[in-house]
Amino acid sequence: MTHDELMTLPVAVPLETANRALHLGRTTGYHLARTNRYPVRVLRHGRAYKVSRYDLHRHLGVAVASESPSGAEA
Repeated sequence: MTHDELMTLPVAVPLETANRALHLGRTTGYHLARTNRYPVRVLRHGRAYKVSRYDLHRHLGVAVASESPSGAEA
C-alpha cells in the first residue's frame, strides 16, 4: 500500500485493508484478530472486524501534516 493510499483511508477500514497495509495475509490477519494478537486495536462491528485509521497510521509511523503550532505563517 502506498503512502497516498494510507493517507486517504476512511476513519475505519475493514480488516482486509489493514492486513494489506501491514503486509499480513488474510488467514494470518483474521487469526491474529480472533486471538486478540493483532498489531493494532481491532473493532468488532457485528461479525466484521475493523481497524481505525488513527491506530493504523500510528503503528506504521505515518505522520499527518498539520498546521504550525503558533498559527503564524512562515
